[in-house]
Amino acid sequence: MDLQNIPDFVEGTPVEYQDAAREMSRKMKAELEALRGNPKDWKLSDFQIGTPLSRGKFGRVYLARDKSTKYNVALKILFKAEIIKCNMQHQLLREIEIQTHLTHPNILKLLTYFHDDSRIYLVLEFAANGALFDNLQSQPHGRFSEHKAAKYTYQVADALKYCHLNEVIHRDIKPENLLLDLNDNIKLADFGWSVHAPSNKRKTVCGTLDYLPPEMVQGKTYCDKVDHWCLGVLCYEFLVGKPPFESKQQQVCT
Repeated sequence: MDLQNIPDFVEGTPVEYQDAAREMSRKMKAELEALRGNPKDWKLSDFQIGTPLSRGKFGRVYLARDKSTKYNVALKILFKAEIIKCNMQHQLLREIEIQTHLTHPNILKLLTYFHDDSRIYLVLEFAANGALFDNLQSQPHGRFSEHKAAKYTYQVADALKYCHLNEVIHRDIKPENLLLDLNDNIKLADFGWSVHAPSNKRKTVCGTLDYLPPEMVQGKTYCDKVDHWCLGVLCYEFLVGKPPFESKQQQVCT
């Protein structure tokens, strides 16, 4: 996408959000210049939209096919008004920037991105076997065999090692954020709470309570080792069928 030709975010945005939309447009042009991507000026009509894959707070994910190449992708459609209403512009830009720069066999690829008057589109690698959480729930007693748990744990660990070498902390490792490709290999996804942290010191409390590390619970400064804690909780859930620490409330960020 030609960043010089990005349309103003204010177009089609409700009046009460127009100032924020204008600022989002400016930041998108400034912050995404260095991102890797196809220079083609993508638009929704370039894709054949298929079945819904998942639904979130800010939009939905659909199976889609690029009409020119017949290549299947996952198309994540986000609504600008909702993002601006919840003041999530910076988080979205950070998610795009981080995931675009990560290239690893166990990390879901962000192929490109574009937007129109009211929506933002993220074109993602399609993981044909879906969410690992659903796969886990369908297993006998809701848990994996030791062999399968070891395979998945190793692949998540390898993806996290790569992230940490690139100074990225994921901060929301859980079965719902892991996908499986056609060959039953892990694809680490959803970098919405991730952060590029060269100093390796953070204080924001975020993630899912079942997986929250002690440093966050105690309000202490933490580093990329919080992902290691989550990996341990994940391994436990693979083998036992439930996390070792459970909470009725789930998502948290302060």
